[in-house]
Amino acid sequence: MNSPLPSFMKQALLASALLVAGQAFAADSVGIVVYNAQHESLTKEWVAGFTEETGIPVTVRNGDDTEMGNQLVQEGAASPADVFLTENSPAMVLVDNAKLFAPVAPATLEQVDSAYRPAHGQWVGIAARSTVFVYNPSKLTEKDLPKSLMDLAGPAWKGRWAASPAGADFQAIVAAVLQQKGEAATLAWLKGMKDNFTAYRGNSSVLKAVNAGQVDSGVIYHYYAFVDQAKTGENSKNTSLHYFKHQDPGAFVSISGGGVLKSSKHQDEAQAFLKYVTGKQGQEVLRTGKSFEYAVGKDAASNPKLVPLKDLDAPKVDASKLDSKKAVELMTQAGLL
Repeated sequence: MNSPLPSFMKQALLASALLVAGQAFAADSVGIVVYNAQHESLTKEWVAGFTEETGIPVTVRNGDDTEMGNQLVQEGAASPADVFLTENSPAMVLVDNAKLFAPVAPATLEQVDSAYRPAHGQWVGIAARSTVFVYNPSKLTEKDLPKSLMDLAGPAWKGRWAASPAGADFQAIVAAVLQQKGEAATLAWLKGMKDNFTAYRGNSSVLKAVNAGQVDSGVIYHYYAFVDQAKTGENSKNTSLHYFKHQDPGAFVSISGGGVLKSSKHQDEAQAFLKYVTGKQGQEVLRTGKSFEYAVGKDAASNPKLVPLKDLDAPKVDASKLDSKKAVELMTQAGLL
């Protein structure tokens, strides 16, 4: 009669089985692994549509922009990832600067408007979001609204606005200010921000605080309010959105990116996934779904509830050169992080 295995041997066998399974998957010439920093629900829709159309299975590993970007850099050529998707482009720049991306297929690049992809073609835009000033109309009237994002560093705004400085969203906005205004002006703005603003954890928390009247206003991305309105509206019913326009830093449009890892052993399948996301069906998810992010495909329509991209009058920012590392250094120097 066989005696039962000790628990430590069972654990060892289980670990070995998982390792073998992982190796078997890595050797599979069909399935792909996506490191996903985009919203899980949006990527889930893309994955479902892609697998239904192609039969190619997709394993998704979720995290945030900074976490996943740094992980890819640390893993280097040994990474199991085939595709990287982000919410903001600085994480794409981080991985791109480490020379980890393969060129995106020309046919895929051609599907996206040139304003929403870097010229070098190492990654491509998959969606976009606009910076907005959210405010409580019972606290601020339209005549009180700032003309520029840069105004928020002035003494008139002390204690009157909020942001989430620790998040990749706001750090992308700071990186855009840095590219437009330079290091000295950006640091001065950040120091003024430190004196004036209230820190919250996450854009949703900023929206809730403005809605509740805890703070007059805040800087977030547009879709937080639209997503809430599409549900119950309980966290946004007392708010309005102000679009800075006029190519102001506060009109910055952040590009969500997608790229294929050079180390991927499934290049064809990975490129096919990016082509699907940026193509007609993938971009249609942005029009009909509940993410309320902007479509960036050529001739692709965004959700009709959104202010059209062309009407945002966003500043011209080179997404491939957004310096998140320097932005974080300046934010740290200003005492925001």
